[in-house]
Amino acid sequence: MIEAADPTWLSLLPALVTITLAFVTRQVLTALFAGIVTGGVVLAIGTGRLSDLNPITSFLLPAMGSKGYAQILLIYLWCLGGLIGLWERTGGARHFAETVATRMARDRKSSLTFAWVLGLIFHQGGTVSTVLTASTVKPVADQHRVSHEELAYVVDSTASPVATLLAFNAWPAYVAGLVVGTIPLFPDGNASQSFFWASVPFNFYAWFAIASTFLLARGALPWVGRSMRQARDRALDEGLLDAPDSEPLIVPPPAAAPRTVGYAPSLLDFGVPLGVLLGGAIVPYVLLGVNSINEAFLGSVLSAMVVAAIRGLPMGEILAAFVSGCQKMTIGAIVLGLAVTLGTVSKELGTAGFIVSTFGGGIPAVALPAILAALCMVIAFATGTSWGTYAVVFPIAMPLAWALEADPTYVRICFGAVLGGAVFGDQCSPISDTTILSSMFTGCDLMHHVRTQLPLALVAAGLGVVCSTLAALLVL
Repeated sequence: MIEAADPTWLSLLPALVTITLAFVTRQVLTALFAGIVTGGVVLAIGTGRLSDLNPITSFLLPAMGSKGYAQILLIYLWCLGGLIGLWERTGGARHFAETVATRMARDRKSSLTFAWVLGLIFHQGGTVSTVLTASTVKPVADQHRVSHEELAYVVDSTASPVATLLAFNAWPAYVAGLVVGTIPLFPDGNASQSFFWASVPFNFYAWFAIASTFLLARGALPWVGRSMRQARDRALDEGLLDAPDSEPLIVPPPAAAPRTVGYAPSLLDFGVPLGVLLGGAIVPYVLLGVNSINEAFLGSVLSAMVVAAIRGLPMGEILAAFVSGCQKMTIGAIVLGLAVTLGTVSKELGTAGFIVSTFGGGIPAVALPAILAALCMVIAFATGTSWGTYAVVFPIAMPLAWALEADPTYVRICFGAVLGGAVFGDQCSPISDTTILSSMFTGCDLMHHVRTQLPLALVAAGLGVVCSTLAALLVL
């Protein structure tokens, strides 16, 4: 842990520089690196040490050596990259799309609706949902002239929001660890996890995000924003799924991906690894309360190899497909690595803590849920992480809510406001892993995805804030 001076407004500069450059230049790598360099300058000002000007030793190396980044690189990127490489070589994902998705996705509306349904099914967390949903639906959606901006929005908006509602995953246990012992309602971990589930009805942003996404998929959303409307019209009228100036992070595989001669794709190629992934994550958690998502990912890619080998794919072809899939994750690994590093910058400079302390006093009870939601939106958008935001806000928000109104329902409202607010910021931030992966696997330009998604998410967030305030009024 780097010893710096008490955080000031300067701690906001790295995040502000990154967000501004990301929007202005649309060069995410440049924006992230500039934010990290700015963090080194701010740190040196705080400590008075010239050595802290070096962002590599101060931030980059510690972040790259962290367990969080190792998990992203080894499990999410390499395992999923290798899995997708195998699916491309065997034709498993495309065969699934042709035999299952095509029966449900027969036009634009049903294609987007199918993506929405898969977002509910893949409810383990943002990364899982975005990658699996996007890679499954994209081939069919492309055939029906669904713009990549529309698909990226549906994929992204049914990722983390769903994970906080259908929370058969690590989210309740993680949040419970943050709040246990903070107020009398949280005497132990079991009580804290139970409170998470009891607060789901008050997670208004997640409910509105999922509802608005469904309405957009069905073509029934009254307002979609100018940028999303232009993307939709461009795809319908001109057949252009991307804007002319689009720069996707990865190039989607060709429509006719190379397959091994004599290998006939089967639903087993897709269904077995998917079943291992979901079953390996859900069953241990439901029965034993054990988070086994890492093991589930590893088991999934190994099962894909075993199925391919049993069905006749040579081992050389299996390993080549795995490596090919991993290679396609290189740019994503760099972007996510810099995003993790920027999170380390924010943590070391006390960015989130400074924001919370600035807005922490003199708050009317009726306004606290809305303020907590807005505060989490800002922090998560600036840092690109909902879990990091939870770690800072929850231990402060719960005692504050209890002090203002010692009522369990009121605390649930505040609890839900923190859950939803952080998810909004995470979902919309251009430096968030779910935002990056949603654009990557739908073939959408990252900043085009951010610009088209943000107006719709802001409407859902505004409605969520209003509902939190009304709920607080009914309790007080």
